[in-house]
Amino acid sequence: MSDDAVELDFGDDGLVPVVAQDVETEEVLMLAYATEAAIERTLSTGRAHYYSRSRDELWEKGATSGHTQAVDSVRVDCDGDAVLYRVEQSGGACHTGYRSCFYRTIDGETVGERVFDPDEVYE
Repeated sequence: MSDDAVELDFGDDGLVPVVAQDVETEEVLMLAYATEAAIERTLSTGRAHYYSRSRDELWEKGATSGHTQAVDSVRVDCDGDAVLYRVEQSGGACHTGYRSCFYRTIDGETVGERVFDPDEVYE
């Protein structure tokens, strides 16, 4: 990172929330968390990396599914406690098979598009 880089606030748990947004459509694809190491890996590789709270490990988006995120830019909110990855999404962003993790309304209506079968991808 450059000397002018924004200092991120990783909170008491060492995590910062990251929103992934499609760079072309501006669709919000997902929300995940990142550690400092995940942010550094994202910046060095140009591929989205996150931290899995459930698995307690760093992960690269698409490493298992092939549905990758090439990072176009990384933005930081005004407080430095949230990050936005602007990405080129390959395939679906959601592990349930949908293009976006935000595929349902609060009433349970499905409004998103299923783009792959998770049973076939995550055998």
